[in-house]
Amino acid sequence: QVQLVESGGGLVQAGDSLKLSCAASGGTFRSYVMAWFRQAPGKEREFVTAISSSGVRTWYADSVKGRFTISRDNAKNTVYLQMNSLEPEDTAVYYCAATTFYGGSRSVREFNYWGQGTQVTVTS
Repeated sequence: QVQLVESGGGLVQAGDSLKLSCAASGGTFRSYVMAWFRQAPGKEREFVTAISSSGVRTWYADSVKGRFTISRDNAKNTVYLQMNSLEPEDTAVYYCAATTFYGGSRSVREFNYWGQGTQVTVTS
């Protein structure tokens, strides 16, 4: 069973960049599809992006396409989320998630393992 710990959140201004990290332990990292979700106050948790176990394939929500980039380092058991051109609408708690089998949907039900989340706040 894998444990996930996010870091890198913070308070930034609109237009700024931020890079989140998610460190995994307790499992075979390279066998997991990894993803980032986010949840704003009063809203449901939503899909942001995912990356295949090898890192070759990625998926993005339309709202972040072209601004966010997911990557992974299997040697370091870490997945990253580079966020550029941040907008106030990006304010949320960002969660790292993992699954051994990914069907390609945006559903939270696809992912078995979750981190505790890291807060990202973007001011205008």
